[in-house]
Amino acid sequence: MSVTEGSGEVYRPISTTDEEGFSDISDSELLSLQDDNLGNTLHPGEGRTNSHGLCTNEVGTSALNQEEVKKSIGKLKDPGGILQRKRKQVVQKPLDKFRMKYLWVTNLCSQTWCEQQMVYEFEFPGVEKQEKTEAMNAGASIHLARELEVHDVVSVSTQTREDSWAIKFLNVLAMIPVLQSGGHVREFPVFRELDGIFVVGVIDELGYSSKGELELRELKTRTTPSLPRSSQKSSHTFQVSLYKMLFDGMVNGKLQPDVFIQHLQLRLDQVLGVQVKEHIERAGLTVSTFGDLLELTCLNLAFSELPVIDCIKLEYCYQADGTLLGCETVTFDEKNVMEHLKFCLSYWKGQREVRGVDIEEAWKCSHCSFSNVCEWRTKKSEDALVKCHTKKAK
Repeated sequence: MSVTEGSGEVYRPISTTDEEGFSDISDSELLSLQDDNLGNTLHPGEGRTNSHGLCTNEVGTSALNQEEVKKSIGKLKDPGGILQRKRKQVVQKPLDKFRMKYLWVTNLCSQTWCEQQMVYEFEFPGVEKQEKTEAMNAGASIHLARELEVHDVVSVSTQTREDSWAIKFLNVLAMIPVLQSGGHVREFPVFRELDGIFVVGVIDELGYSSKGELELRELKTRTTPSLPRSSQKSSHTFQVSLYKMLFDGMVNGKLQPDVFIQHLQLRLDQVLGVQVKEHIERAGLTVSTFGDLLELTCLNLAFSELPVIDCIKLEYCYQADGTLLGCETVTFDEKNVMEHLKFCLSYWKGQREVRGVDIEEAWKCSHCSFSNVCEWRTKKSEDALVKCHTKKAK
């Protein structure tokens, strides 16, 4: 394999600590998140597949044992309203409440589907974990097969959070020269602060078009041989637009070492683990602490002279046989993306209450495990009844 075709090999951390779950993720991010066990301290629905279309699609509650769901969250139906009392006890920002140091891009995309559902998933992760199955694994397998066409995947034992992030940095440093030489890479880690909150993601593929433009390509696998609905496409568009914002900022020098201390509380003087250092030395780098590698990564990105992403494409394929269903070019609208991003982040900052879907998208409730106990849905139904009675009274 020539250097312009891939980065040779990419590293995956194997943690020695307990595994954490992460919220709804795309197929490409699953490959990274399965091994990234030392980031946030709490996430719902590890590797979950649902109707968001962020991983695979059309997998709803039909595969779920409804009796088990009712049993799991049956306590919510008591007259006292456990959820309401629980929220009133301590007023916290959701980031603090769920003990999260950063957000994944797909956390934000989950809000585009249904923010209320996302909150329930955080509060009752065991319910949604029942949906993680074959569809998710099949989608991840397709991504892994494509990734292995470009580079090998090497497992590296990590012992600290600093080790885990060091692996991300090492992958970035390995992929920069590939892109500089006109090649393409897969599973490119992206991360930086957006509107005061640290956001992390994984770009499926980066390469150059026939016009020489840097192109972001995101693969979405489908469990049915059809393209997604407009609401799902909207979530996908938001996802890849955020990837562009993260990447562009990284190569434009907007990634600063201090944000890792501020948001992630990582230790600059932490000595890297034995296996991590071995792979760093194999890459021809001379660093011993996390801070050294962090500074090196930020400098390499800032002075890489890599272009910003010019073109974004979404590719949909049928999971069963890999048939291409369609390919769409996404128009990046920075103003709209920022407006939607700020709206999403305002919830995490505690600046507004959680919202559910509008009445026009109530069909989504049929895919939700929490529909029978949803406070938002109940409130909307009550409002509709009041409105109906008011009209009759007139």
